[in-house]
Amino acid sequence: MKKFLLVSGAALLVLVIVAYLVATFFLGSIVKAGVNNYGPRITGTAVVLQDADISPLSGGGTLKGFSVANPEGWTQGDAFSLGEVRVKMRPSSLLGSHVIVEEVFIDQPVFRYETKLVRSNIGDLLKNIEAAVGSSDAQAQTEQGEPMKFEVKHFRLQGGKVTVGVGNNAVTLPMPPIELRDLGTKEGGITSSQLAMAIMRSITSSVITATTEAAGKIGGTMGAAAGDAAKKASEGLKKLLPGGK
Repeated sequence: MKKFLLVSGAALLVLVIVAYLVATFFLGSIVKAGVNNYGPRITGTAVVLQDADISPLSGGGTLKGFSVANPEGWTQGDAFSLGEVRVKMRPSSLLGSHVIVEEVFIDQPVFRYETKLVRSNIGDLLKNIEAAVGSSDAQAQTEQGEPMKFEVKHFRLQGGKVTVGVGNNAVTLPMPPIELRDLGTKEGGITSSQLAMAIMRSITSSVITATTEAAGKIGGTMGAAAGDAAKKASEGLKKLLPGGK
C-alpha cells in the first residue's frame, strides 16, 4: 500500500510538471500568435514578436524580439524595436476576455524617427493606429469570438533612444522615461487598438521632446535648414496629440 501511494504520488507530480510545461508553452504561443496576428491590423505595418514566455501560475514572463516596421513610404526597416519586455499579468485573467496586466516594463527600446517636410514615420504610424480604433478587424478576440478587453495597471519605459534621420545624417538622443498607470481601468477595459493608441501617444510625446532637442544639434552639425526640418516635423507630431495645435 505504501509503495502504491509513493508510485501514485510520483505519477501525480510528473503529471503536474507536464501540465505546467504544456500550459506555459501554449500560453506563450497564444500571446505570440495574438501579437503577430492582430499587430499588423492595428499598425498597418509588419509586426513581429519572436518569442513569448509566460508563467500560468505567476502571470510573469518576457516578450522577446518585438518590432514594428515603418509605414509605407519610408525606409525599409523598423520604426521601433523593443528587444525584451517584462510583463506581469493577473493569472486568473489570462485565458478570459478581460486581461489585467499588472505591469509592463520596457528597458532600452530603440525608435527611428524619419521626416519629410511636416510628415514623419512615427506620425504616419500613429495615424494608422488611430484609424484602427474604429475597426472591428483590428480588435483582438478570444477563440470563441468575444472581443478582448485590456487593463494595464502600470506601464514603464526607460533608457529609450530615438535616432533622428537616416544614414550619416542621423543623430541619436536619449528619450525621456514614460510611466503610465491604470490604462483602461475606468472604462472597464479597452480594446487592443485603444491600448496601442494610448501607449503610442505617450511614446510620441517622448519622441517630440527628444526631437526638439535634436533640432538644435542637427542645425549645428548639418545646417539651419536641417534643424528647421526636424523642428517642423516635431511640430507636425504635436498636432496628432490631444490638444495639439
